[in-house]
Formats: sequence, C-alpha cells, structure tokens
Amino acid sequence: MIPFIGEIIGTMLLIILGEGVVANALLKDTKGNNSGLIVITYGWALGVFVAVFCVGSMSGAHLNPAVTIGLAMVEKFSWQKVPIYILGQMIGAMLGAIVVWVHYKQHFAITEDKNLKLAVFCTSPQIRSIPNNLMSEIIGTFVLVLGVLFMAAPEVGIGAVSALPVAFLVLGIGVSLGGTTGYAINPARDLGPRIMHAFLPIPQKGDSDWKYAWIPVVGPILGAVLAALVYLLLH
Repeated sequence: MIPFIGEIIGTMLLIILGEGVVANALLKDTKGNNSGLIVITYGWALGVFVAVFCVGSMSGAHLNPAVTIGLAMVEKFSWQKVPIYILGQMIGAMLGAIVVWVHYKQHFAITEDKNLKLAVFCTSPQIRSIPNNLMSEIIGTFVLVLGVLFMAAPEVGIGAVSALPVAFLVLGIGVSLGGTTGYAINPARDLGPRIMHAFLPIPQKGDSDWKYAWIPVVGPILGAVLAALVYLLLH
C-alpha cells in the first residue's frame, strides 16, 4: 500500500510542477507568459527532482509506466507489482492535472487559444506525422529509461539518491529532443491529464485530440522495451 501511495503522490507532484510551468508559460496574463521552452524544460526537470526526492524511499519513484516496464524487463522490479504501480501513476497524474487547473482557473478562462489550453495538459507535435512523432517518443523514452536502468537499485527503482541525476537526464532530453512532440516520454503524464482535459469544465477548450493520444502512450512503451533490451545486451 505504501508504494502505491508513493506513486500517487510522486506523480501528482511531478504533474503539478511540470504542467504548472507549462500553464505559467502559455496561459494569458500569467507572470511567466511567453517565457518559452527552456523555462518549461527546467520546470519539468525540477518536478522530477522534487517528486523523486520525496517518494524515492517509499516506492522507488518510478512515476512513469515506461520506467516501471523497463525495470521489470531487466528484473529490477517484480512484474506482479507493475499493474498497481501504473494505476498509482495514472491516479497521481489525473489529480495533479486537477490541481493545476484549480490553480490557474482564472487564466484558463481568459485564454482564447484552445490549443494552448490543451498544451497545459498533454503533448502535441509541431509537425503532425505519425511515423516521425512515434519515433520521437521512442527515442526520447529510450534515452530516459536506459539512463534510469543504469541508476536504479535492484528491486527498488530510482530512489531518492538518484533524484538529481534523473532530473538532469530529463532536462537533457527536454532541451535536446523536446522540440518535435514535447517529449511526453511518459504514458501516464500524457494520458491522465488528457482525460482530465476532456472532463474538466474549461471554457472554450476544444477537443482533447484523441487521434494523437495513442502516440505518447505506445511510443514511450516501445522506447522502454528497446532500452531494456540494450541494457540486457550490455550486461
């Protein structure tokens, strides 16, 4: 039960800080309006740092179904625990999205651009192309999971000690590979908030782009599988 709660809390913290910085950068009349991609990447990296540091000792701070699957594939995590961890991550992601919406509710109301509102919750490609968008998510998640596998302790996960290295890893992915799809690299991070975007009473929000929604789910899983295979090959 404690690891399950840890994944909920950790993923919620990740989304609050990660999607919070996106809201601050994109929504109308915020103090951080138009602050750009670099600020967003640093916000997500700091979200990872805080979340991993807070719950690393509770759950191993996977915070990401792709990470959980990768760890299980290399026998650093039990397959029996994978479903409950992913459930916790999804719950945490949805709760975090609600908190961000509550915090920036007035700014959502005065922002006219429905695409900016959606971008707070989930990713979308700059150039829409299924093969290229999928490849971007595979590559980004491959880098993430391979890095995490080399940092992770046996039968635990990342752990609080690795909070800063993992944060730098996510920062590097964001500034280097985030220009194409927004580097979801985490199925729960994208799907959970996308679901909340569909249900929350956001004025003039538009649709939730469900035609694209499978890419930031399937791409990261494939990237995690590839990273695990490379890790096993190297070992």
